Amino acid sequence: MTHKRITIGLLIVFSLLMAYSVIAIPLDWPRPHFLTSLNTMVGFSAAFSHAWQRMGLKRALTLLACSFVVSLAFESIGVATGLVYGPYHYTDKLGPKFLGLVPYLIAIAWFLMMYPSYVIADRLAGKKLAGWKRFVLVAALGGLTMTAWDVGMDPMMVANGHWVWEVEGAYFGVPLQNYWGWWLTVFTTFAVYLFLMRDLRLLDDKRFDRLAILVYIATGLGNLLQGYFIGLGGAALAGFFAMIPWVITGWLATSD
Repeated sequence: MTHKRITIGLLIVFSLLMAYSVIAIPLDWPRPHFLTSLNTMVGFSAAFSHAWQRMGLKRALTLLACSFVVSLAFESIGVATGLVYGPYHYTDKLGPKFLGLVPYLIAIAWFLMMYPSYVIADRLAGKKLAGWKRFVLVAALGGLTMTAWDVGMDPMMVANGHWVWEVEGAYFGVPLQNYWGWWLTVFTTFAVYLFLMRDLRLLDDKRFDRLAILVYIATGLGNLLQGYFIGLGGAALAGFFAMIPWVITGWLATSD
């Protein structure tokens, strides 16, 4: 019970920080440079706390390790070569970088949204399939769920100067290749994790899983509203329609 309260408390703090990040734009309140990092770290803590409660510490740490290693490897290759996502580079706004290429904060942010995407995919996959067929389905659905979040998030983060696309992409300056790269990164992470752990739910609590979905909602809604208030209404609307099917179906899949 205490662990669940910690997860709930972290989710509340995360939601309040995201709300401040949004309303600070139209009200012209201070937005210190560390706010993005603080939001990410608190959101990550909420996601990991939920994972620990749901999956056990060993599985939670394994998923975190898979997420960290795969995302950092894919991102590093992407920045160095232009493969995977398209040609881009990070600015210095997100802190220290791995090999001077990718901020460590980015690998933390991947887990922040990978884990809720995994929970949604796991619930949507149901219990009818088993073995490798279910693992492939969870990995594929998880990739789609998280990529939907990037539809609204990527243009907003570029506009705020966190990374720079070196080509003029077709989607608000973002190359369409980026979204294939996102799906592939998440699919690979979940495939490796499921191969290693042969995962099954340890805590089959639908109401508790809704907390993970709320992390997905808080992150996504905060990003979309920030995008709207800085003049990216089209990307915000596209992101909303990309994410809402996963929010609704995930919520229904966790109903009693």
